[in-house]
Amino acid sequence: MSTNRFLGRHEWAIPTGLILLALVPVVAGVVRTVELSGDPTVTPGNARFVADPGPVLVHIVTASVYCLLGAFQFMPGFRRRRPGWHRVAGRLLVPTGILAALSGMWMAAFYPLMPIDGAFLIGLRLFFGGAMAGCIVRGLRAIVRRDVSRHRAWMIRGYAIGQGAGTQFLTHLPWLVAAEPPGEWTRAFLHAAGWLINLAVAEWIIRHGSATPAGPGRPSVPVPVDSGAATDADGGGPRTPLRSAGRFSPWTSRRRSPLG
Repeated sequence: MSTNRFLGRHEWAIPTGLILLALVPVVAGVVRTVELSGDPTVTPGNARFVADPGPVLVHIVTASVYCLLGAFQFMPGFRRRRPGWHRVAGRLLVPTGILAALSGMWMAAFYPLMPIDGAFLIGLRLFFGGAMAGCIVRGLRAIVRRDVSRHRAWMIRGYAIGQGAGTQFLTHLPWLVAAEPPGEWTRAFLHAAGWLINLAVAEWIIRHGSATPAGPGRPSVPVPVDSGAATDADGGGPRTPLRSAGRFSPWTSRRRSPLG
């Protein structure tokens, strides 16, 4: 069964799963926000946040919005019924995603190093934070050029990285159940595994999309977003032919997006 056919039949399965994946980090963020909004007792685990709460609060809010709102972008039927949804949501997802990535990088670089965090883990956070921001920027540039296929590919990759905390909870789960914290190197590899698992799933989604199934009176024709054509040299997925030679802006265009 093709990716699009599965999404058409189980439209709510994907966003529901993504919201559940983000649930633990979002709840943890809410707890941290409530803690910092009062007069918290300073502990080794929260001392850096109490001393400088701004970056972590920015990260909690933007990452939560990005992961929860972004889940609904994986509903092609919903986009067809609400053609303005994808464009409006994107206006919010782009800045929140970039802010989530940059605030995470700031915390990795400037907050005091925790005893369980080594330099390798800090490097991973900086690398994947930069990669997330870069994916979102490249996705935005692609849609400005009306290259929908590459826009789709880069935005899926950026979202996969942004959902890393949820998968990292699952990779850490055996150690949480055993009540035995992992060592410095194990912890770093468990974090890396979370990001890499998400990116592997993202690449599968990007590479295995196919034609949209035909409906009544609707011919079955390939949709550019899910074309099976060879990928271009930039690695952004199949290239979508431009439909107009004019300048295109995702913020002002009223033309129906090929995404939905």
